[in-house]
Amino acid sequence: MTERPELWREETVETKPIFDGQVITLQVDTVRLPDGGTTTREIVRHPGAAAIVALREDKLLVVEQYRKPMEKFQVEIPAGKLDPGEDPMEAAFREFEEETGYRAASMKLISAFYTSPGFADEKLYLYWAEGLEKGAMQLDEEEYLTVDAITFEQAQQYIREERISDAKTIMAVYAWERYRLTGTI
Repeated sequence: MTERPELWREETVETKPIFDGQVITLQVDTVRLPDGGTTTREIVRHPGAAAIVALREDKLLVVEQYRKPMEKFQVEIPAGKLDPGEDPMEAAFREFEEETGYRAASMKLISAFYTSPGFADEKLYLYWAEGLEKGAMQLDEEEYLTVDAITFEQAQQYIREERISDAKTIMAVYAWERYRLTGTI
């Protein structure tokens, strides 16, 4: 890969706050380009999130909920946003129990990645849960979902049918496939 000169960096000239919500903020930055011109960048700020890959009897624990932006139900791995200053692994333990009713004895980081770096700074931490035991489901207010455990074949079928169509869950299925093939995450 070719090294990029530091002078290609975009310098922020001005930041204009547009929206400050419960989950995201939106700002429009005016930036100076490397050639001296200016343009705007619409940026979504997000506190980050943790998502969990958890197997129970060789089935993936998933939740199904209605996703308004897509106007459809989605099957996804359990996940949730980080509270201010919260450690991503702590969020993973918390969200996993809240959404599924299971506790994990340990979590291992699989990967951390930016979900949409062209316009958002959301960083998602993907964990592998181990040592599952029954806990207590505690959904947030205004959170409606069902919990299920699906086979690897079902997960693949759900991807083909777009019942699973979010990046974190597709990545989780690939991590599961690697685990099935190699015994490692």
